[in-house]
Amino acid sequence: MLSEDNRRPNAEVDRHNDSAARAVRLGPGLFNLLFKDCKSERYRAGEHLFLQEDMPERLYGVLSGTVEISIYSSSGKKLVANMELSQSLVGEIGVLDGLPRTATATCLTDCELVSVSRNQLFDRIEKNPPLARAIIELLCARLRWVSGELGDHALLKIEARLAKRLNFLSGHMGDSGGWISISQTELAEFLGATRESVNKILNDWRGRSLIEMKRGGIRVKDRQALQDIADFEDG
Repeated sequence: MLSEDNRRPNAEVDRHNDSAARAVRLGPGLFNLLFKDCKSERYRAGEHLFLQEDMPERLYGVLSGTVEISIYSSSGKKLVANMELSQSLVGEIGVLDGLPRTATATCLTDCELVSVSRNQLFDRIEKNPPLARAIIELLCARLRWVSGELGDHALLKIEARLAKRLNFLSGHMGDSGGWISISQTELAEFLGATRESVNKILNDWRGRSLIEMKRGGIRVKDRQALQDIADFEDG
């Protein structure tokens, strides 16, 4: 069970800004308030929490691990929309409006999660008004994030988008040695690009000592240089 933590009962949504993306999550006090007395469950890497177009049943909270949020076209083409980390909510849109899921949620790593049903969610919101404000702020932050991503896709070339994404992943998913466990195919899915175009850019950056690569992993060596690539095109 979650331990009680009411040190921040009026905590706002925590926002961790980065030039590439924004991780949006509830503060510890509100997260624990929302999932109070919920039993944690463990999921293996590769397991789906739900699929796009599923009817919503539960809202999930991430205790540990990484959950990938992906959108699929009718032809099966995949676009990775986001990565949800500790204290993030997963599946709030469908649970709030009761309509089919807008994306697929997959455990990218082994994960520990908690969850509440739709009825439990509304009951806890009614009993704890600060939760309503926090979830509204979270939804607004996600909308801003999506708007920013749409702007990047429309206005920035792939080099700038890849530079921003790598800096974000390095800060949020890098291990103790700085390595990001991600394949070039997964990076391409993040950007809505081809693996070949991503591979060409990465090899160029490796030759310039901006990054290091190994099978299934990338390490950023020069964050500022990647930021300069993103800022130059953005400007």
